[in-house]
Amino acid sequence: MHENQKNGKITKRKRLTRHLMEKFSILPILKKIPILKNLNEEDESAIIKNITLQYFPAGYEVFIQGKEGDSMYIIKRGSVNITRDHEKVATLHENDFFGEMALFSNEPRNASAVTETEGELFALNKEDFCALLLKDQHMADHISAEFVKRLKQNNEKNH
Repeated sequence: MHENQKNGKITKRKRLTRHLMEKFSILPILKKIPILKNLNEEDESAIIKNITLQYFPAGYEVFIQGKEGDSMYIIKRGSVNITRDHEKVATLHENDFFGEMALFSNEPRNASAVTETEGELFALNKEDFCALLLKDQHMADHISAEFVKRLKQNNEKNH
């Protein structure tokens, strides 16, 4: 285990095994993320092995609107406020996820995320995720197809 303290955030890098995945119920949460929901067990395991657990104090800026994103997050414990243009649009709690589009896009964040309470977040880093896609063609094909489907659905809603 690697531990690092930076800017008030303590990160304990833990690679999660199948046992821990079940213990912390990450798999059901991954299945709620539209782009990741229909992966096979092998692909799910590969993603989970790249998830880290991070500890954040209350009031910590997880990410800021307008900045480039590099991770998605799943709340293990605590709550996170999502704001857009300095107005709160949501408060997320245990098992909620946010920031997933950062894995697929180089667009700046469209909102900010600030911890409301002290908490623990599971994080999947974009670099690790992209490395997985380069190694696993099946996963890359599946996720690409889901991403295109989601983009079409979003475009239809907006027009």
